[in-house]
Amino acid sequence: MKTSPPARRPSPGLGSAPAAWRHATVGGLLGLCVALVVWAPAHWLAWGVAQASQGQVQWLNARGTVWQGSAQLVLSGGAGSRNAQALPGRLHWAIAPTWTGVRLNWRADCCMTDAATVHLQAGWNTWAVQADDHTSRWPAALLSGLGAPWNTLQAQGQLQLRTQALRLQWTQGRLQMQGLAELEVQQLSSRLSPVKPMGSYRLALSGTAEGTPTPSLALSTLQGPLLVSGQGQWVGQRLRFTGEARAEEGQEAAFDNLLNIVGRRQGTRSLLSLG
Repeated sequence: MKTSPPARRPSPGLGSAPAAWRHATVGGLLGLCVALVVWAPAHWLAWGVAQASQGQVQWLNARGTVWQGSAQLVLSGGAGSRNAQALPGRLHWAIAPTWTGVRLNWRADCCMTDAATVHLQAGWNTWAVQADDHTSRWPAALLSGLGAPWNTLQAQGQLQLRTQALRLQWTQGRLQMQGLAELEVQQLSSRLSPVKPMGSYRLALSGTAEGTPTPSLALSTLQGPLLVSGQGQWVGQRLRFTGEARAEEGQEAAFDNLLNIVGRRQGTRSLLSLG
């Protein structure tokens, strides 16, 4: 009677090799993905900013990572623009995830003594932007980089930006605004007028404590011989605004050219309209 030889058992090393390689490959890919996320270069974020703004806001010479870095801020009229204006110094940022979204800290060397903080929050069919109270000052000449009409006005002076209890929330595409975003134009002058400065002005976008879908916009003169005023509302995706500009009595000739450009002329007034 013949007996069959015992079956040969495969070497344990050979049988487990494919599985080991698969685990190593998956682990390596996961590690690579984590490294790309953590060490993603700052110029990726700079590219995204340029694409989102259609080239009007550019971060040049970006350094660091997406999460913490710096760049030079440049405003431009877009493709083909020859009026680009760079902000003196650099813009610094730090991005950190939170339980409800993302926190962004940013500071400009030239214009901010303290960093500003913005919280981005996302939920089911809703997302919000909340800014901590903040004040900063910027050169008005930076606006000429955006092209017309700013490159024609060639504004000089200081811009003071202030936020107070500001929160913007979108629920199923509908906006609710709380708090205040205010811009003061201080000691404004323009190449279109021989009077320097022309005055100081305030533009305020206001919500309510409970939140409103139609924030109000108010333009007023703080001081100066060029008087401007106006009222408006942000309705849906559109801003509706009406106002006027005029010169103080005795200063009409000095502002005649400027009033012809900024709005529709009606006697001594220039009518402002948007939306």
